[in-house]
Amino acid sequence: MEFYGRKNELMQLKKLISSDEMLMSLIYGRRRIGKSELVKQVIKESGIKGIIYECKQVTEESNVQSMCEVLSDSFGFPKLGYTKVEEIVDYIFSLSKKESIVFVLDEYPYLRENVKGLDSIIQALVDKYREDSKLKLIVLGSYVEVMKSLLGKSNPLYGRVDLVIDLKQMDYYESALFYPNMTNEDKVRIYSVFGGVPYYNRLVDDKKSVRENIIDLIASPGSRLENEVSMYLNAEISKIVNANEVFEALARGFSKYSDILSQSHVSSSPTLADVLDKLIKMEVVEKKVPINDENNKKKAGYYICDNLSLFYYRYIFRYSSQLKIMDPEVFYDKYIDKDFEESYIPHRFEVICTQYLIRQNRLGAIRPVIEKIGKYYYDNPKTRTNGEFDVVSLDEKGYVFYEVKFRKKRTSREVIEAEINQVRATGLNCYKYVFFGRAGFTEKETEDIKFIELDQMF
Repeated sequence: MEFYGRKNELMQLKKLISSDEMLMSLIYGRRRIGKSELVKQVIKESGIKGIIYECKQVTEESNVQSMCEVLSDSFGFPKLGYTKVEEIVDYIFSLSKKESIVFVLDEYPYLRENVKGLDSIIQALVDKYREDSKLKLIVLGSYVEVMKSLLGKSNPLYGRVDLVIDLKQMDYYESALFYPNMTNEDKVRIYSVFGGVPYYNRLVDDKKSVRENIIDLIASPGSRLENEVSMYLNAEISKIVNANEVFEALARGFSKYSDILSQSHVSSSPTLADVLDKLIKMEVVEKKVPINDENNKKKAGYYICDNLSLFYYRYIFRYSSQLKIMDPEVFYDKYIDKDFEESYIPHRFEVICTQYLIRQNRLGAIRPVIEKIGKYYYDNPKTRTNGEFDVVSLDEKGYVFYEVKFRKKRTSREVIEAEINQVRATGLNCYKYVFFGRAGFTEKETEDIKFIELDQMF
């Protein structure tokens, strides 16, 4: 199975593994994000001996027995008789006095649940062998809150971790590496559904159409990802009903706190605040504030930032009863097709264009360098209205406005002039206007008007 993307993370881990010192790394991120595959790839490319143990929700003794078996298989040892985690981990540390060994504890929170004082045990062993072992201890976990707590000042492991990686979803560019045979337009469509989670993207068949992939993977009874979102939420949230209510409101376009509260039927404001806080920590919802008024809580908005969750609540959860009794293709044509193409994709394309700008900015391809990017709140004095522009950036010269079009026909001069006049009417003072277009443009660029076509983004 080919490994795609994650260049920065691979580089960081390779640097850690190549050291002669005893070092510890903490890698966390949501389920399916590719933590285990990342570490396996680094071990494979480095050629260093690796022990990978996936912790289980069983007793300490059962975990230790399994760990002994993995160790025996990895090194060809006879059966080991350890019964305590402290004993076998101590032994692994001692093995690495002469040569570098990578020891991976995958899903660490499961082991932590069943071994009292595990953090203190690991801390004591790290301190004991810091000077004379070459072990590289890598701790992985999907329970983000638990993993982040290991870095707190009150935790025994505080100050012992040499490298922390918060593994996020891939952006549109890296995700598209999983389905290279699709057109760039279809790469946008597929990313808009499955997002940047490697597990989902490995399931995409780029020899099939977007429609076929959606039906096969999520929009048919018994499909691979039909219950993926609900299972993920159930594992993290106790009162799933409240989460469903909030997601439904967000999927219908309500973003302000007061609107979500009135539309979601959540019992109280404190309950809503708690649900939103949990969803944000799970990285499926994000809170956005205007870049020109960051401290104004009233102008903050909440949005589903996980594409599969957004697609699921907009189409699958909402019409779940119909999906159970209809032919999947008929269901797709009736409840997904038109809205998906005319509304859903254009809004997701805005996110993709923002990712493109951030990617180019990090590569040093944008000058002056972008310092802020996001929504811009405006008050229109002439019409006595207010609103938001979805993509605006700020640099040392001022604001740059971006208009994103996912239309079949080329963007004309009339459309460009209308957009610029609308921006000027609000009082937003821009020194440059940039237009993203799926089908290209009828006009040529000027000093203050720039164009970016879809194909340039790939």
